[in-house]
Amino acid sequence: MSYLRGFVPWIVFAALSDTDWRWAAAAALAAALGLLALDRRSGVAAEALVLDLSTLGYFCLLTAASFAAPGSWLADWSGVVSMAWLALTAWGTLALGRPFTLGIAKRQTPPEVWERPEFLRANVAISAAWAAAFTFIGAALACCEATGAPASAGVTAHVVGLGAAIAFTSRHPARVRARAAAGA
Repeated sequence: MSYLRGFVPWIVFAALSDTDWRWAAAAALAAALGLLALDRRSGVAAEALVLDLSTLGYFCLLTAASFAAPGSWLADWSGVVSMAWLALTAWGTLALGRPFTLGIAKRQTPPEVWERPEFLRANVAISAAWAAAFTFIGAALACCEATGAPASAGVTAHVVGLGAAIAFTSRHPARVRARAAAGA
């Protein structure tokens, strides 16, 4: 579950955004930079850092926008925009045939399985689960923002969406291995 560490910048932003979204964005940018530097220093390949690099790009843009236009609509809609950004990142890697989870999975599996079709299919499925979760959360947050729903509705959307993606990510590889063992 080390992939959850990549959510630290998003959590930092969410925790601080009620005070001043400009400094929340800057703090999230600093967290993203720090985590990326630690990973690169420890030898993590760029292929395993697709979501981290996307996060860094998002917070670079958000920080610049927040200081350039502090009263921007982004202040209220940043949750929706952030989920859209993550969804586009995840769906984009799938469209390119390089699911963002591939590099992460390679860190946890032996090289002899990397070229197996079921390894790629498993990563397509896992990346699609995350893309769907990000899309679901973004759509739910947009509905909440548009209707003035209570903050608890947005929290519920996060818990449901991320919980489903985490559960799928935790269970799917074992199911793939079991099917491969049964077929061998």
